[in-house]
Amino acid sequence: QVQLVESGGGLVQPGGSLRLSCAASGSIFSINRMGWYRQAPGKQRELVAVIFSGGSTNYADSVKGRFTISRDNAKNTVYLQMNSLKPEDTAVYYCNFLVQLNSYWGQGTQVTVSS
Repeated sequence: QVQLVESGGGLVQPGGSLRLSCAASGSIFSINRMGWYRQAPGKQRELVAVIFSGGSTNYADSVKGRFTISRDNAKNTVYLQMNSLKPEDTAVYYCNFLVQLNSYWGQGTQVTVSS
């Protein structure tokens, strides 16, 4: 069984930065894709960024140039560096791992951007 544990959320002022981490534990042989999603109150969950096993990345247009996704394969960990945060980035952020066609989710971490 694969478990994902997230950390790094919190309250930050507009223009500030946060770094989210998501570490996987359990029987993992190959992670095809790691990603971050977010869900704001009253809205659907949306893709923020993904990174594939080969290292390629995709970002939502709303975060391009501000967020950076990276991974540490040795630690089975994915990171999301978030800079120039805006109030509209406020949401619960979830990590997601695709492991041999099985999808796993973290418990979510709250990010609040407010002055």
